[in-house]
Amino acid sequence: MRTDTLTSPLAVAGIALRTNNLEAAETIPPQWGAFFDGGGVTQIPHRLGDDVVAVYTAFANEGENNDGDYTFVIGCIVPEGSAPPQGLATVTVPASDRLVFPVAAGRPDLVGEAWQQIWARTDLAKTFVADFERYSAEGDIEISIGVRPQQ
Repeated sequence: MRTDTLTSPLAVAGIALRTNNLEAAETIPPQWGAFFDGGGVTQIPHRLGDDVVAVYTAFANEGENNDGDYTFVIGCIVPEGSAPPQGLATVTVPASDRLVFPVAAGRPDLVGEAWQQIWARTDLAKTFVADFERYSAEGDIEISIGVRPQQ
């Protein structure tokens, strides 16, 4: 784990799904399939690279916890203010303090387990505003969660 600061908002355009943690095992894997069946990164115009980003945001209990529904968007980073193409959505991860958890390169099958470990930690001052997974074109995987600034 490392600390990081997102100094400016991060806009991500992609396909959106409203889901929750009780349904995620059934709803999120098909969403990944739909992203790649729809052309993957090539369906995102004006993308700033070929990294794939999966954002969890618009939590029903924003600021409190990840219980309830949230919006899940799989896509690419785009310039802030970019209008998404028809059928796609844009979400913004606000500038924020973050904790970044690496996942073994090339092992997206370990992401769910990594999330379970993060959720189990009660020592993290999570914001529950916008968290994301970043899959680099080179195979690196990271989970980035928003945290409250240290007092």
